[in-house]
Amino acid sequence: MAGRINDDDVKAVRDAVPIDSVVSEYLQLRNAGGGNLKGLCPFHDEKSPSFQVSPAKGLFYCFGCQEGGDTVDFVMKIDHLSFAETIERLAGLAGITLRYEEGGYTPGRQQGERIRLVEAHKHAAKFYADQLDSPEAEIGRAFLAGRGFDQAAAQHFGVGYSPAGWDHLTRFLRGKGFSDKELILSGLAQDSRNGRPIDRFRGRLMWPIRDITGEVIGFGARKLRDDDNGPKYLNTPETPLYRKSHVLYGIDLAKKDIAKTSRAVVVEGYTDVMACHLAGVTTAIATCGTAFAADHVKILRRLLMDNSRSKVIFTFDGDAAGQRAALRAFEDDQKFAAGTNIAVSPGGMDPCELRLDRGDEAVRQLVDDSTPLFEFAIRSVVERHEADTPEGQAAALEEAAPIVAGIKDSSIRHQYAVRLAGLLGILDTQFVVMRVGQLARWARERGNRPDQGRTHRAAAAAAPRPPAPRGARGPALNLRSPAQLTERELLKLALQRPELVAPAFDAYGEDEFTAAPYVAVRCAIEQAGGVTDAPADYLTRVRDAAPDDTVRSLVTELAVEAIRHKSVDEIYAGMQLVQVRLRAVERRVKEVQGSLVRLGAQAAPDHLAAVQNELWVLEQYGRALKDRGAAAL
Repeated sequence: MAGRINDDDVKAVRDAVPIDSVVSEYLQLRNAGGGNLKGLCPFHDEKSPSFQVSPAKGLFYCFGCQEGGDTVDFVMKIDHLSFAETIERLAGLAGITLRYEEGGYTPGRQQGERIRLVEAHKHAAKFYADQLDSPEAEIGRAFLAGRGFDQAAAQHFGVGYSPAGWDHLTRFLRGKGFSDKELILSGLAQDSRNGRPIDRFRGRLMWPIRDITGEVIGFGARKLRDDDNGPKYLNTPETPLYRKSHVLYGIDLAKKDIAKTSRAVVVEGYTDVMACHLAGVTTAIATCGTAFAADHVKILRRLLMDNSRSKVIFTFDGDAAGQRAALRAFEDDQKFAAGTNIAVSPGGMDPCELRLDRGDEAVRQLVDDSTPLFEFAIRSVVERHEADTPEGQAAALEEAAPIVAGIKDSSIRHQYAVRLAGLLGILDTQFVVMRVGQLARWARERGNRPDQGRTHRAAAAAAPRPPAPRGARGPALNLRSPAQLTERELLKLALQRPELVAPAFDAYGEDEFTAAPYVAVRCAIEQAGGVTDAPADYLTRVRDAAPDDTVRSLVTELAVEAIRHKSVDEIYAGMQLVQVRLRAVERRVKEVQGSLVRLGAQAAPDHLAAVQNELWVLEQYGRALKDRGAAAL
C-alpha cells in the first residue's frame, strides 16, 4: 500500500510549479488585466474565454462552469489523476524527490497507476529509439531515408524500431521493475496463447505519440516487411492513457506555434507531420487512426482561442469522403468551421510525397494556397457536373444547395448562395438564394415539428434527470443587490489583498454579511487565521478551511475574480469596509426601532432605557461612519 506523501514535500511541490506554466501546456492564455490570464475553459465547451488564471495567487477559476482550484486541482481534473499521482507528477517536473511517511524515497511500487504507465512508455520510447541504430533496423532506416528523413529527423520526432522477436521490450521493462499486469494495461504487451505477455509491436517502425504536455502515452507502428500479416499501421489500443479520439500526433511540438500564429494544419499521417515540420510548417498535426472529430476540435479551440484570425487547414484528400469528414467535424461548431480551409496538392500527393518531389517550398505553398472549407465543398460538387447544360446546372444546384443551407450564419450562408450561383453560371442569383433559404427553412422546421416536439418532451419526461449544474448548488446570490455587491468586493479584497483590509476585517461578524454563501467564506477566512499578518499560504489555508466543495469553489472564484476598481488601494478598501459596516448598522437600527415600537409605553423603564441607549449609540456610530469614513471603524 502506498505511503502518505510528506506534508512538507506536498507544500514544496505546490510552491515550486507555477500554475500558469502548467495550464499553458493545455490551452492558450492571454492577458486578462489585473495580473490575471484568460483562456477557453478545458472543462466545458465555450465560445468566449471565461477561464481565468491568477499566477500571483496560484489559482484558476472558470466563471462559466465554476471549476476552480490550485495547480494540483487543475492537473487532477484535466488528467483524471489521484492526489498522490498529481503530486508525484508535479514533483517530477520540479525536480523534487518525495518522501513518504512510511519511509523511503519514491519507491516505484508506490507510484499511482497513471504515473507508472507513463514511466513505462518513457522507457519504451527510449528502448525503441536505441533499437533504430541496430543492424536489424536497417530496413526501418531505409524506409525513413526513402521518404527524405535523416537520422536527425528521426531523433527530433523520437522515431524508433521494435525488434522482431516476441518479447524484447517485455523483458526490458520487466528489468525496469514493471509487472506483467502493468505492461498489458499500458498496451505495450499483450497476452499470448501460452499465457505469457509478448510485445504488441514487433519488427515495425515506431512513432511515439505524446499528449499535449509532451508525455509519451502510446505508439504508432508502421509495417516494414511483406511477411508481416498485420495492418499497415498498428496503434496502441485504448488504455487509461491513450484514447485515440482525444489525441493529435505532433501536438506537443506544434502547440506553441499554433497559439502564436493562430493556425493549425491537419494532415493524415506521421510522415506527413514530419515532412511539414521539416519544411517549416511547424503547426502540423495528425489524428491517430481515426477521423478528425469533435474532441479534436476541442483541443484546437483551446489553443486557437477562436479569434478572428484563427484558421485550421486540412490537407486531406480532395475526394467526397474527405469533404464529408471535414464538414462533419464542424457540424456543431460552425464558428470554428468558418475559419477552416482545405488544401489539395497537385496530383493528389500527400505532404511527404510533395516534399520529396518538389521540395520544402512546395509544402509551404500548398498550405498557403488553401481554400475555405465551404467553398471547397460546393466547388467540388459543381465540378462533378456538366454545369454548362441546364440539366447539369439543376443537378449541381440540388446537390450543393443543401451544403450551403446547412451554414448556420445567415450572412455567410447568403454570400455562399451568391457564390454558388456564380460557380453554376446562373444569372438569376436571387433564384439560388431563395432555393438555399427554402432548404434552410425546411431543415429548421423538420427539427421542430409539433409531433417531434411531443415525442421529445415525452422522452425527456421518462428519462432520468441529469444532475444539476455546478453553478446551481447552494443558496443563490443576488448580484444586483448593492449590499451583496459590496460584500462580494470586500471578500475579494480580503482574499486577494488581505493587507489592505487588515486588521479591521477580522473584527467583522457573520451578521455583517447578508448572503449565506458570503457568511461561509467569512467563516473560512476566520478559521484560516484571518487577514492580519496573512502567511504566504494564506489562500491555501482558506480553501482548506472551507466546509465543502461549494464554499471552496466560491473562495476560488472570489480569489480570481477581478476587483471592480482600477486603483486597488487603502482608500478603496476602506470604502468597502465602511459600506459593509454602515449597512449592517442601518439594518440593526431598523431592528432596534422595531423593538421600541413593540415595547410601547408599558415597557419596564430599565429595559426601555437600554434599548433607547443602543439606538442612540448605533445612530451616532452610523453618523461617524458617514462623516469620517474608515477612520471611524
